[in-house]
Amino acid sequence: MRVARFSHVGETAYGIVELAEDHGEHPETIAVVSGDPLAGPIHYTGERVLLAEVRLLAPVLPRSKVVGIGKNYADHAAEMGSAIPAEPLTFLKPNTSVIGPGEAIVKPIECQRLDYEGELAVIIGRICRRVPAARAAEVIFGYTVGNDVTARDLQDKDGQWTRGKGYDTFTVLGPWMVTHLGLEEAGDLLITTTVDGEVKQKESTALMLNPIPRLIEFVSSFTTLLPGDVILTGTPAGIGPMEPGAEVSVSVAEIGTLTNPVIAEE
Repeated sequence: MRVARFSHVGETAYGIVELAEDHGEHPETIAVVSGDPLAGPIHYTGERVLLAEVRLLAPVLPRSKVVGIGKNYADHAAEMGSAIPAEPLTFLKPNTSVIGPGEAIVKPIECQRLDYEGELAVIIGRICRRVPAARAAEVIFGYTVGNDVTARDLQDKDGQWTRGKGYDTFTVLGPWMVTHLGLEEAGDLLITTTVDGEVKQKESTALMLNPIPRLIEFVSSFTTLLPGDVILTGTPAGIGPMEPGAEVSVSVAEIGTLTNPVIAEE
């Protein structure tokens, strides 16, 4: 299933996305459900709305945290001039940094270089701690597309990553959550990032140094994960700047495309 969080006629709701590729010639719609799928059972309300008439929102608002993974692709570590980490390199992003499809990424006044980082995002579906890699699938609700926006100059200046990755609008998620992918499928998906239509990143999640089960095992070893928490699994090589006025898109095969404009802070 593709589970979307959306706004329509002033109301926010969840629904199941029904694309043309799933239903032939029928219009693309969202079947509205009651409740929060990350909090408990959902039920179809019987209402359907046209996908073109809703505003898609960030599909998940993390209950407590977004956990980022740094340098999880060898070629990205190389382009950063860094050695490959001996174990997953983690950082936290505030949930106030989350925005959804179509919302503006804001370049802060303190930032000289604002970078895109296209990634696969894992959404946790249950409270868990110390999850063995072999049982990682049991705690995953689904997957979405992520853009781990980074103020690169501030990241370098500070020597740690909280400010450079923590500004409002710096965690972009969407367009929806996909729940039907297994771990094996999620472990080999093509990530493509474009800026104004020009391809900047193109690499498979199969090249992650630490695959998804290892990441869940490692992250849950030091923090309790809650339903709705997000793990950003790292970005491949090809990072670079995006300027106000640009449009950046991140696509992950089998999930969808996340597109946002970039503006300057006023």
